[in-house]
Amino acid sequence: MSAVGCGIDWAQDHHDVAVVDEHGAVICAERIGNDAAGLARLLELLAEHDPDTGRLEVAIETSRGLLVAGLLAAGRTVFAINPLAVSRYRDRYRSSQAKSDAFDAMVLANILRTDRDAHRPLPDDSDQVRALQVLCRAQQDAIWDKITLTNRIRALLKTFFPAAVLAFERGGKHRLESPSCRVILAAASTPSQAPH
Repeated sequence: MSAVGCGIDWAQDHHDVAVVDEHGAVICAERIGNDAAGLARLLELLAEHDPDTGRLEVAIETSRGLLVAGLLAAGRTVFAINPLAVSRYRDRYRSSQAKSDAFDAMVLANILRTDRDAHRPLPDDSDQVRALQVLCRAQQDAIWDKITLTNRIRALLKTFFPAAVLAFERGGKHRLESPSCRVILAAASTPSQAPH
């Protein structure tokens, strides 16, 4: 049996990979890391199951990230499938709504087998566009990290130093990330130091 599609269920620290044949049977399933070694292993798997043409296509639920950039740089055709669409396709294979990473990888691979023409491959962007996409994602991650840390600080202050939270809330929005808040909290980081 020859491979007709590869699906990757993307996660933060690992990815589940499935390769299916023309009948939808899984001929390869493996979990890889979210690192350079994982990308190298993925490219090996694709080459093993498509040794002659190099045309085995990949479906994944994201259009960004280093894994996608690595696949495109290796010359692979990548289809970014909307996670909501994957959820609908999942119903074809089982009625349970339970999520399984390995199962979703198989579903993604079968999307290419059955409905490839209903989806568009990612464009082959220039190096500058790919670099910009990576930078934009890094900026977005930094913003999310800032919000997460600010919320964590706010929760701690609310427990141990509620007056500090009240001092910086304006109209229901906390401004704990402001430079003035950092200066004041550095000078008076506990309730006992605040009156001084």
